[in-house]
Amino acid sequence: MVISRICVYCGSSPGDRSEFAEAARSLGTLIAEEGLTLVYGGGAVGLMGVVADAALAAGGHVVGVIPRHLFRREIAHPGLGELVEVGSMHERKQRMFELSDAFVALPGGLGTLEELTEMATWGQLGIHDKPIATLDVLGYWRPFHALLRHSADSGFMRPAQLRLFLDVERVEDLLPALSAYCAPYVEKWLDLDET
Repeated sequence: MVISRICVYCGSSPGDRSEFAEAARSLGTLIAEEGLTLVYGGGAVGLMGVVADAALAAGGHVVGVIPRHLFRREIAHPGLGELVEVGSMHERKQRMFELSDAFVALPGGLGTLEELTEMATWGQLGIHDKPIATLDVLGYWRPFHALLRHSADSGFMRPAQLRLFLDVERVEDLLPALSAYCAPYVEKWLDLDET
């Protein structure tokens, strides 16, 4: 799979551990050094700002996508190569999806979780077959993956759907994992013979 644009979902706050920012910095640097484009939420604060600043400092191209009503609240990044203003959060997610070949989640809160799970839901529905990964800094995403396994064990997900997500622990392992990704084929519940 050829990947040239990576969407990074992450917190608009820095979190409580310096390792979160270190991972964001390493990821932004890696994306730029590999000649890839970073697509992200457009903010200059928190991990969002860290990943963008690192990519820019390494000479990378960065595209931010931000809703007009969050322009001031998220303090839109002034130094981006491209800042796309949209009318709503729905438009933001759609535009980020359109601009990206793969999706990576650093630690973050509800917005990050929502973006991550929406991309997985779209993958499950066959809307796309783009890679989706969590960058598991200090085990941050371990409870999330445990919840997914619990959902599958409880009959609410097919086990194959667990393969919608790559779970990567180290930044340096991310690009090979994304390139090797093969979207799982998952039969929909309604496609199954009820007999």
